[in-house]
This record gives sequence, C-alpha cells and structure tokens, in this order.
Amino acid sequence: MTINAYKRILMERLTEKRYLHSLAVADEAVRLAKKYGADPDKAYLAGLLHDCMKDAPKEEMLQTIERFGIILTDIEKSSPKLWHAIAGACFVRRQLDIEDGEIVRAIRYHTTARKDMSLLEKILYLADFTSSDRDYPGVEDMRKAVDAGLERAMTEALTFTIVDLAQSGHAIHPDTIGAYNQIMLQKAEA
Repeated sequence: MTINAYKRILMERLTEKRYLHSLAVADEAVRLAKKYGADPDKAYLAGLLHDCMKDAPKEEMLQTIERFGIILTDIEKSSPKLWHAIAGACFVRRQLDIEDGEIVRAIRYHTTARKDMSLLEKILYLADFTSSDRDYPGVEDMRKAVDAGLERAMTEALTFTIVDLAQSGHAIHPDTIGAYNQIMLQKAEA
C-alpha cells in the first residue's frame, strides 16, 4: 500500500484536526529519526498511522482489541484514552497488513511507553509529545529536551506524564512506570 493510500484511509477515519495531527507527528518522527539514526520511512509511517483508531467509537476499539485476542488489564479497562493505541496496533496489522513489528509496537506503546523501547518506539512517543501542532504548557521545554538528547527527552516526557496522571487522580500504567524506572536505573549506573 502507498503512503497516499494510507492517507486516504486516515481521511475517512479521522477528524480533520486528528488527521493534521497525524501528519505533524509523521513529520516530527522523520526529523527525529534523521537526528538519532532511525529509519525515516518507518518513522513516517508509524507517525502517520499512530492515531488511526483515535476517532473510532469505543465499541469499535474494544471489538478490534477483542478480535485480536488481547485481554485488557484493569488499568487499561478503566482508561479508555489508552484503547486507541492498542486497537491501532491491531488495526494496522490486520486491516492494513503492516507486518513490521517495530512499527506495530511503536503504535502500540505511543501512549504508555514501556521498558526496553526500541529507537523507533522512543521517536514516535516523543514525536507525539512535540509535534508542531502541540501547544500544552511546557511544550517548548519538551522540544528543547528532544533536541538535546533522546534519553533526556524520554526522562522529561515520562516524568511529565507520571506527574500529570498522579495530579489528575488517574492510574499510571505499569508500562509507563517500567519505562521510567529503567531510565532512572540506567542513569544511576552511569
């Protein structure tokens, strides 16, 4: 399938705002891939498709997840904001026939992160945080961190996420804690 074919599918599935966000994340993912030595083509495709299920009804997301045989954890069940990443990974494998496990995993973990992330997974996670359409308080600092170094940016992004979730009274996914702890332990050993 061509990039234009993927774009046509996304235009049918997403709101205009979400589609433009996907394009912005794809562009940022390419920039980061070139800066940090990842495959720019894979980065673009992962960025383009990362939110492919974001505007789908909750029932469709759950059906997609169920059809793929995934059993949601209690935290995932109580956090519908996480479903689009899980369902999106299923959708790109089953509906779009993307066999590249690295792209699928990058989409799957772009919301929670996880321990032992690949370079592409980190790039997508950070590109989603810092794409040109993002305007949350602190985004400029996050963009500076991304340009200063990938591990520094991951530390700041994970810290931001954990603090934000804790302050808003939400559960924190164990994958997020695992990613954070791994980075902190690596820093302590260095």
